[in-house]
Amino acid sequence: MYQKILVALENGRADLSLVPHITKLARQLGSELVLVHVADGWAARHFHQFKLAESEEMKDDRRYLEEIATKLRAEGLIVAVKLALGDPPTEIVNSARDEKCDLIAMASHGHRLFGDLLFGSTIHEVRHNTTLPVLLVRAGEG
Repeated sequence: MYQKILVALENGRADLSLVPHITKLARQLGSELVLVHVADGWAARHFHQFKLAESEEMKDDRRYLEEIATKLRAEGLIVAVKLALGDPPTEIVNSARDEKCDLIAMASHGHRLFGDLLFGSTIHEVRHNTTLPVLLVRAGEG
């Protein structure tokens, strides 16, 4: 059903809810995983334009992705990683297309209208800019 799943990671607590859920799904379906994190700091957003060196944030994000991928590979899963740079919704959609994924998995923080207006909603933008199914896993509380 889902041969390749893009897993949008935040490098934060929400990933603690998302990764186990998607790991179980991938095992059941025999899916490959593509772990994606979008670095969106100033250096990441201007990386190619100004030919910048990787920031410490970008290096930390790359290490984080590799750390999770190593654990999942040790469990027998096929896992690729991608550190994207720029606008998170755009890069998630582009990565899913480029990697030929057939499902996008993301963690939901459960913001309500005011929170979405204040913080923006990556999920909202992703789901309106892709034709792929989007699986949302509610981030754990506390």
